[in-house]
Amino acid sequence: MRGILYCYMRQSRNLEAFKFDQKEEHALHSKYNVMSGDLSPDAHHQLQLDAVAIFVLYLVQMISSGLQIIYNLDEVSFVQNLIYYMERAYRVPDYGIWERGSKYNTGKPELHASSIGMVKAALEACRGFNFFGKDGASWSVTYVDPDSSNRNKTTLESLLPRESSSKNTDASLLAVISFPAFAVENKELVERTQAKVIRHLKGSYGFRRFRRDGYGTVLEDTNRQFYQPTEIKSFEGVENEWPLFYIYMMLDGLATGKKEQVDEYYRYLKPLLKKGKYGIYVPKYYFVPKSKIERERSQPGSQERTSSGEDGEKSLFLWGQSLFIIAMLLREKLITIDEIDPVGRHIGTRNRTVYRPNTRHSAFENIAKDMTVQMVFITESARLQSTLATYGIQTQTPSQLEPIQIWSPRQLIKLLERLGQNPRLGLTGRPPRPIGSIGTAKLYRVFGNTVLCYPLQFELTDFYMYQDLALLIDDVKNLVGLVRNAWTMSGRPTFCILLREEHFEDSSCDKMLKMLSAFKRGVFNGIRVKIGRLNTLVPASYVEHLDFRIPNESTPLTFTPLQDNDGGVSPARTVRRRLSSSLSSAEDDEEDFDIKHYKSRPTYELHQQYHSIKRLLSQAEMLALMSERDGLHFELDGATLQERLEAVAVKARIQKEWSTQRYVASILRKAVDSLAPSITTMLVRGKFVSVGVFGHEEKVFMKPVSPGELLDTIFNLCQPHDIYEPVIHQEVIIALSKLISSKPKLFDGILKIRVGWLIQAMKMELRHSWRMKDLIHSLPPSQLTQLLTFVLEVNMADLDDRTWLQKRQFMGALNKCPAGFYDKVWMILGRTPGGFIIANQYLPQQPTLSDMTKTDLNFALKIEEMFCRIAHSEYRQVIVELLFVVATILGRNPELQFQHTVNMDSLVHEAFNLFLSEEGLEKQDDMTPFYNSPPHGIKGTSNYLTKVAVKHLLNSPIVQGDHACKIS
Repeated sequence: MRGILYCYMRQSRNLEAFKFDQKEEHALHSKYNVMSGDLSPDAHHQLQLDAVAIFVLYLVQMISSGLQIIYNLDEVSFVQNLIYYMERAYRVPDYGIWERGSKYNTGKPELHASSIGMVKAALEACRGFNFFGKDGASWSVTYVDPDSSNRNKTTLESLLPRESSSKNTDASLLAVISFPAFAVENKELVERTQAKVIRHLKGSYGFRRFRRDGYGTVLEDTNRQFYQPTEIKSFEGVENEWPLFYIYMMLDGLATGKKEQVDEYYRYLKPLLKKGKYGIYVPKYYFVPKSKIERERSQPGSQERTSSGEDGEKSLFLWGQSLFIIAMLLREKLITIDEIDPVGRHIGTRNRTVYRPNTRHSAFENIAKDMTVQMVFITESARLQSTLATYGIQTQTPSQLEPIQIWSPRQLIKLLERLGQNPRLGLTGRPPRPIGSIGTAKLYRVFGNTVLCYPLQFELTDFYMYQDLALLIDDVKNLVGLVRNAWTMSGRPTFCILLREEHFEDSSCDKMLKMLSAFKRGVFNGIRVKIGRLNTLVPASYVEHLDFRIPNESTPLTFTPLQDNDGGVSPARTVRRRLSSSLSSAEDDEEDFDIKHYKSRPTYELHQQYHSIKRLLSQAEMLALMSERDGLHFELDGATLQERLEAVAVKARIQKEWSTQRYVASILRKAVDSLAPSITTMLVRGKFVSVGVFGHEEKVFMKPVSPGELLDTIFNLCQPHDIYEPVIHQEVIIALSKLISSKPKLFDGILKIRVGWLIQAMKMELRHSWRMKDLIHSLPPSQLTQLLTFVLEVNMADLDDRTWLQKRQFMGALNKCPAGFYDKVWMILGRTPGGFIIANQYLPQQPTLSDMTKTDLNFALKIEEMFCRIAHSEYRQVIVELLFVVATILGRNPELQFQHTVNMDSLVHEAFNLFLSEEGLEKQDDMTPFYNSPPHGIKGTSNYLTKVAVKHLLNSPIVQGDHACKIS
């Protein structure tokens, strides 16, 4: 273990870089020279997060058993940085346990459930663990961000029972759902994953690693690192079978008390064992000899396999051998499962009560996990405290909490940037990542002070979203539920509800009062809530101790806790008084103001005109035009144009003019917090995300992206077409992230979330139901979120009051596909040797069918890539209808197949021309009448699509009357 640590520590520079960029070239290598610790010559594909995770997991296991492995604080700080290295596994595509990335072995990484699961187990084991063992102090204890741990958990559960986009399942999942990781608490998911592995991969000589695995087979060319197109098809049915996984099934039975399972898999394993000079050994795998390949393919499981040829001495398969020894020791009751799992992974997170001496949390281990959420209401001023007391709501001000301090999340981020810092190793500590909802729901002990953070939603930012009180309230309610469901710590979560005077200065303040009153009642949405004074809540709270050593004392840390607003007037009221003289409602005489009239006028005239404008949006437009010419730092009457735009935004905030706020935010390229993590949330749930204005260029994100790159992409693609779109895109992305976490079923049938198309569906809904034309930018953010939710909940039956054109436009904009759609397209491709074309994009039958299987997520993605070239949502729906028609015909007529490349676009246009002919309409390019026809019936679109499809299948004129081709 110290040898591996030594190898890793020699790569501190790589680790430091990887914490910030998660790039493959900065990953810690996984292969080293056993004598020197140098990198192994074949250390390609070194990005294997599971390798680092199992090392860290067993550091904890072995130190818990009494061994001393970590000797000094340099090593402790390095392990802390290994934790930072692993934390973002949920968003890092890697090469996985088999070093091959996707199953195609073409050098492309992907998200692996097995890697994420091992990381989750390691993070949970490390939380609050003292790496000096029983003799350690507070500064040898590691910190794990609970929100990162929870994101890995939710990502793992969303991937399972699948291993990755290309692997429908994988035998490596056995090590995640059972020994040694025990990473999944959901028993139903464990059973479903295990059953899928057994059903798809179990053989007579062990388990295949995954379908179409060519490793070690006689067909694999060992002189090439990567496979060629279509090559993996040749491995189907003759994959090697590994006895190793019989042992994993034995270990699972031994850990869970399933004696029948242990005996069953021992019976399978026993005849596969070999005897060598030093005793019994486990072969690495069993393969099909070349002479028996064809017979095995024609009759799976019929041929005798040959072992991989280890002689038990020089080339012993240590992985299998070590697990075999452990399994036999457990089976013979010479050791117990607790002795090989001293931290109690096999017990389960919520049932684990392992005592950890000298950890930060030892004083709190005996607190019952009653799942009550504690809350303390903090007001920014004594005046607001008195006002709320008249409503029966008891609060505290920051000064009344002393010596306990209230911090903003940014203060905590600043502190954690020093945790793990080590100049000797070139390590800077925790990257400035946000503190999530779980991280702000606990108390901290910081250098002798007790600290409580308020959630990020209460932070004062210059982005306008949380100036909408209704949105803030909805988020707080959701946070309570999220923390309650994700909480696994021994004490209770403690929420700080920070109440500012501006929360109660408009007509929507009653919503805040209702929420506070609901919390006071003690039960909120089925969650027990306890309100109290903070000092009385501390004993039952979970407390995170952050008493660590900071190496560079020459730059001491300073923190600014929240203070009472004792100036007599709140900042919000000060702004209102200062601006009251300039506030006015929209002037009727300015309703005809059009900025286009001023684009060609000289600058001095723009300055003169600006002073006479009263409407805030018109002021913002004029300032934007001036800044376009002279830059934001140009001064106008003693203030820069940027400062004047910011002042307009403040006025718009007071008047609740959301259009103006959005306009200014777009001009100043403002960004909402957690935008990039929101994209990641959707990606890790198996969705792909595109941004861009409907009808224009889009950018698809298939892997996590940095905040800067994401923001630049949104503004560069959206702003030239619509000034409001960049900020509405940001709002919708944030809302989608919340919805996919809280209501994942809304996204069933959506593989690619096209943000611009969703916004188009929202605009259509506004125009149709609310009779509002292009006013989406005037809605409060909370109503925008409600509109998005409504749009995602709509199905075809809800659109009875619309024309078929409107229905197709709306449903096409959602980008949803019916259940089983991609399976049907797979079947079509299998019966179309020449492949097919959609939106001028060609999909060949080969190597598509050879490289992929019907269940591959990558196949569905290929179809979506073709659909992304379609510019009109109604045309997309007709293409989906056509594919269903073709699949129905082929499914009922197994003897038929297309004899040529099928251009689906041409079939749609042929059907349209047939429609024009039979309806007696003149030939035209406008397909609106066709789109506006119902899909079914004698004159329905499906009728014409069917006739055209049959014609091409039979390679003859359109069939009339009775014929052999079954279509209904």
